[in-house]
Formats: sequence, structure tokens, C-alpha cells
Amino acid sequence: MLRGKSILLGVTGGIAAYKAAELVRLLDKQGAVVQVVMSAAAQQFITPLTLQALSGRPVLTDLFDLGTESRIGHIQAAREADLIVVAPATANVLAKMAHGLADDYLTTVLLAATAPVIVCPAMNHVMYAHPATQENLERLKARGVHVVEPQAGELACGEEGKGRLAELSLILETAVRVLTPKDLQGKRVLVTAGPTWEPFDPVRFITNPSSGKMGFALAVEASRRGAHVDLVTGPTHLPDPPFLSTHRLKTAGEMDSVVRHLAADADVIVMSAAVSDYRPEEQAPQKMKKTDRDLTIRLVRTPDILAGVGAAKKPGQVVVGFAAETENLIENASEKLRKKNLDFIVANDLTQPGSGFRCDTNQVKILDSGGNVEALPCLSKEEVARRILDRIAGLVKKANHE
Repeated sequence: MLRGKSILLGVTGGIAAYKAAELVRLLDKQGAVVQVVMSAAAQQFITPLTLQALSGRPVLTDLFDLGTESRIGHIQAAREADLIVVAPATANVLAKMAHGLADDYLTTVLLAATAPVIVCPAMNHVMYAHPATQENLERLKARGVHVVEPQAGELACGEEGKGRLAELSLILETAVRVLTPKDLQGKRVLVTAGPTWEPFDPVRFITNPSSGKMGFALAVEASRRGAHVDLVTGPTHLPDPPFLSTHRLKTAGEMDSVVRHLAADADVIVMSAAVSDYRPEEQAPQKMKKTDRDLTIRLVRTPDILAGVGAAKKPGQVVVGFAAETENLIENASEKLRKKNLDFIVANDLTQPGSGFRCDTNQVKILDSGGNVEALPCLSKEEVARRILDRIAGLVKKANHE
């Protein structure tokens, strides 16, 4: 997600400085080139050698180093960065940033930077709540600095309160979001995900193996591109993604109701949920006990949510469907594309390895209303989501110009 991006990581003097080592590893794993800059106080908590070994680059610490500063290294470091992340950010460094002070390597780099800046405060909860700290944060936000708020919990001093460094996964996600082009800025995107459960008694139901991973990846990618995203999901074990609205439900009827409510205001609708086509006609009020006799359950159709969305499609609205098939992939997907009034459909063959339910990859074919078919190789579901959103962004841009 950050392949080839140059990220300058500023580490300041708080107990959370030890977490910088794991953050460097996570950034490196995403393909970023990481340059670490440490304050003098940070070196009391973690050594430059540790972060140098993880980043593969000399750690910058001394503004008067005859080697790194022979070419005014702090200016060069500021200019080379695509993004600057300060984690942890102490109250002292936040104050210096807010007032334009530059008395060490990190604060000098920050004053010379033109790249986006993310700060991740971590400190005692009383220090964080102090009016001076809050005023400094507001001043930084007004300048366009992105703030990843600290978490509440037990602090190193033994007290409880808001001051713990945010989860590294949230810091990483914020970095990705800041660097993602905003080609869906201001648009409303509705994504459905996961399976539905159709119960025939309080403890048993009809469902399918969908994990929801494809829909969640689509929702996250749309949010990264600046869209306001509503994720409507059936039961999954996936946590709610940050920065978007998640609506959790169980049955196809419930999903139909929520989708109908949200679809009217959506600019883009992506229906990736694996909705059960049938439900038991009756639901027993109590658990059905096993007997010596066979059991027959009558099934009836669930609402065709995608057909309803396609029929109500507004001019300029982009509607995308999914087709999971075990035979005649192109023929079945093409018929669904036509009947449901879609802009394009994403089809995958469930018989192919690494494609479909309960895996982290997908191999799909994208069919559009013009009869074109694009076959993608086996990719991570995150990469498939990016390819799909690229196509959606193109359609949205075209609709805006018409």
C-alpha cells in the first residue's frame, strides 16, 4: 500500500518510543522507505541502532553532525519525504511544532517540510487534557496537520485516562489514507458485504461461507479515496473498519431495508454481499428438537436486493454487482449484468483455487455493459478492490463531465 513512498518517522521522548520499532517494521512491510529521526530524549528510551537495523538507514539525530549535515541534511530529509509521521509525539514537541520552534534535528525538519504531517500524541492524560496541549493541537489541525488521537486506558504511570499511543494499525491506516489520491472526494458510496443468516429456529439458519473480506476491502478503499462510505454487512468476524459507517445485520430482509434507505443518496453502490436467495417460510419460536422423523422445511425467495437497486438507479449513479459461479461464468454473469441494470459486474469462479469465499485472494473477471471483459490475475482482495475502485472512479468522473 505504501510501495516506494518515502516516510520520515519522527520519534520523540516518551515511554511509547519503544513502539516505534514495530511501526518501522510495519511501514517497511508495506513497501515504504523509512527514514527515522530521533530527538535526544527519545534516545533515552530506545537506541538509534535498533531503528537503524529495522529501517536499513542511518538514524538522524545530530543537527551538527559533520557527515549527514555536510549537504544540509535536514533540508534534504524534509524535501525527500512523501509523508512525515511523528510517533509518539510528546506535549513538548507538539508545543514546538505549534509555535514554529526548531532547536533539534526533528523540529528543524518539521519546519522545513512541505510533505503532509501526521502526529500521534502520547503522554499522561492530564498533560494531554491541559488547555495548552489542546490549543496546540487545534493550531496544528488548522494548518492541515493530521492528528491520530490517543487512546484511553492504563498509562505507564499507572493512572487511567486518554493518553496511550494509538494502535499502530490505525497509524498505518492513517498514513495510507493521507497518501491515497482523493478521486472520490465528497461522494457517497454504499457497499454491501458478508453473508446473510436466514433462521428457521433461534439457533439454526441457512447461510454460506462468505467472510466479508472482499466487501470490507472495497469499503476501506473507497473511504481512503475520500468517499463517505456506508458499509452494510451481514454477520462476519471482521472488526468495524475505521473512518466509515458500519451497519451490521443478519437477514436478507434486514439488508434490503437498510440498502433501500441508503441507496437513494448514494453516488456509488457496490453490492458484494453473498445474500441468501431463500429463507425458511416459517421460523420456529423455540429450538426445534431432534426426533426420529425426517424434517421438511419449505423455503421461499428472499428480496432481490440488487434488482431493486438496479431498477431504482438514478442518472449518474454507478451500480456494481458481483457474481459467484461454479459454471458458465461469463454467460451467467452477463445475464445478471443485463437483468439487474448494472454498470459492470465482478465475476469469480468458485471452483478456482484462491478465488471466492474464505480466502485472502480473488481471481475475477470484470464485465461491463458495453460487452467488454477484463480478466484479472489472482490478486489479494485489497488489490482487487483497488482495481474495481479505479474503474468506479473513472465512471464517476465521466458522469460529472456529462
